[in-house]
Amino acid sequence: MAAATALSVLGGGVASAATGPGQTPQQRSANEAAGAAGTEAGNPLSSVASAAGVCSDAAQIGTTEYIYRGTETIASVKQFYSASCDENYGYVWVWKSFLDKKINFDLTVGVWSYKRSALVGRRDVFDTHSQEFWGNAAKTADECTSGDGTMSIPDDPQELHTRTSQRC
Repeated sequence: MAAATALSVLGGGVASAATGPGQTPQQRSANEAAGAAGTEAGNPLSSVASAAGVCSDAAQIGTTEYIYRGTETIASVKQFYSASCDENYGYVWVWKSFLDKKINFDLTVGVWSYKRSALVGRRDVFDTHSQEFWGNAAKTADECTSGDGTMSIPDDPQELHTRTSQRC
C-alpha cells in the first residue's frame, strides 16, 4: 500500500471569529429540518453536537478542508463559531465511502490556536466507526484559529491531518 498522504492547507483569513457570520435563514432551516441528525454541512442541533455542548447558533467560519488517504477523500474538516456563546468548535465529518470499508479509526478534533500553538477544545475518540465529530468548546474567539482534524487508521504509516483557513 502506498504511503498515506497528509494534507494541510492554511489559507489567509481576514474576518474575525468573534465577528463571523451567523447562520443564514437557509442554514437555520436546514438544521431544523435535519433535527437531531448530523449533516456534512455541520448541524449544531444534532444529537452529537448537543452531547458535545455545541451552542445551537454555531455557524461555519473559514474554509472546508479535507483529509485524504492517498488520493481518496475520507473526511471534511470545518470550524464553527457561536455568537451567543462566544466559542469556537472544530468539526469532522467522515465520508460514507470510507465508512463503507468497515475500518475503525482514532480521531482528534479541535480548534488550533496560533497564539497558544495548541489544540484547544480537543476531543479524542478511539477505535470508532462514527461519522460526525464535534470538538469541545474553545474560548478562542479573540485569537487566530483554525478547525483541526486528525485521523489515525490501523496499519497506516502516518496520521492523516488537515486544518481549515486561519481566522483572526
